[in-house]
Amino acid sequence: MHILIIEDEPLASENLEKMLREAALDIQKISRTESIAQTVAYLTRTAQKPDLIFMDIHLSDGSAFTIFNKITLEVPVIFTTAYDKYALQAFKVNSIDYLLKPIAIEQLVAAVHKFQKYSKRDIANYLTQLTSAKLTTPYPRKILVPLKDELLPVDVDDIACFYATNGHTTVFNKNGRSYPYPHRLVHIMSSLDPVQFFRANKQFILAKKHMSKITIWVDNRLRVSLPSHLDIPEEIYISKNKAAQFRQWVAQ
Repeated sequence: MHILIIEDEPLASENLEKMLREAALDIQKISRTESIAQTVAYLTRTAQKPDLIFMDIHLSDGSAFTIFNKITLEVPVIFTTAYDKYALQAFKVNSIDYLLKPIAIEQLVAAVHKFQKYSKRDIANYLTQLTSAKLTTPYPRKILVPLKDELLPVDVDDIACFYATNGHTTVFNKNGRSYPYPHRLVHIMSSLDPVQFFRANKQFILAKKHMSKITIWVDNRLRVSLPSHLDIPEEIYISKNKAAQFRQWVAQ
């Protein structure tokens, strides 16, 4: 059996591979990818497709469900996530199984055994069901920002950027208002529409519609400007390595 692990946290990926090898599950090969882009490239070019995928729902460049929008996935999936069971109800019908982190080896073995009991017809029916997964995960129109004892609804369309520093995240809206937001950028990005939002660097997620200027900078970096009335704490740069991806995103 050939297994593909899609996981953006190296330690989690290594631990999952180690458990799979220790579980004596008749596994001949384990491959690993870390992002949507890398996964799509791997599944597009590889001739020998994996038999089973372990897929983390939240990846560094967005929600793993974006993969279903880019290619026709013809491999059964077991989802993995740190989110609780309530958040997973939307995924139950779209997976062979799902595992909550930290993953127990007993649960891992049971999930693989469940897959191995599927007949060819079961897998064919399941794959038809899996292709509709993108329809069950709409992008939110609002986020809820906790302010003292209240929850403030903020329109996603009005968000100019998310900014993170020293373990704290701030959301800036188009009118110049800013609010603390208790989530990491990696999890925020996974819930946003990747056509409208881009993870620029470790500090920023940018909204396409609210960018005002893009400047070619030193060493082929790009500098992105937002409207001047937004009190952004620091300059926004796109690295040379990300510049091509950013240009493609802007042109979408």
